[in-house]
Amino acid sequence: METLDLNGAALIGFSTGGGEVARYIGRHGTARVAKAALISAVPPLMLKTENNPNGLPIEVFDGLRTDSIADRSQLYKDLASGPFFGFNRPGAKVSQGMIDWFWFQGMQAGHKNAFDCIKAFSETDFTQDLKKFDVPTLMIHGDDDQIVPIGAAAIASSKLVKNATLKIYPGAPHGLTNTHKDQLNADLLSFLKD
Repeated sequence: METLDLNGAALIGFSTGGGEVARYIGRHGTARVAKAALISAVPPLMLKTENNPNGLPIEVFDGLRTDSIADRSQLYKDLASGPFFGFNRPGAKVSQGMIDWFWFQGMQAGHKNAFDCIKAFSETDFTQDLKKFDVPTLMIHGDDDQIVPIGAAAIASSKLVKNATLKIYPGAPHGLTNTHKDQLNADLLSFLKD
């Protein structure tokens, strides 16, 4: 941001990208940032610990690692056709196009990078980073997010960030950037215009 001399920027991060936004602000502050948005984001901490009892057990992430090594192609298909977009819920309108798109993106990623990302998004504690936010921050999360549970993520984050506005999308899955894109775009545009 310094190299490009960006000022008044809005930083918006989805899922693990929300951790990137948190870490940026934690390290560099908000001198060049006007607003932030965390969408289905992983902060403050995904992993269940003594201090984070609402997190997910390490076995969940170990399972992802095992499945990634055994057959990452199938893992990406299973995530997309199931919990990521909520296609495993009764009455869900399944989109083969979204499933294929998710799989294609996953397969384009380097296997080691994607494997290492499991540790990064699950075990990185962004608590102190979130406490450094001092700009208006929008948090959007689905209350049926099976990937990043809302209680351990957006609800906990909204208590740590000053000037946070939490919008909960009823019934929305983790991949709400696709399943609820019109609502999300409207909410983001409204937030950015204010």
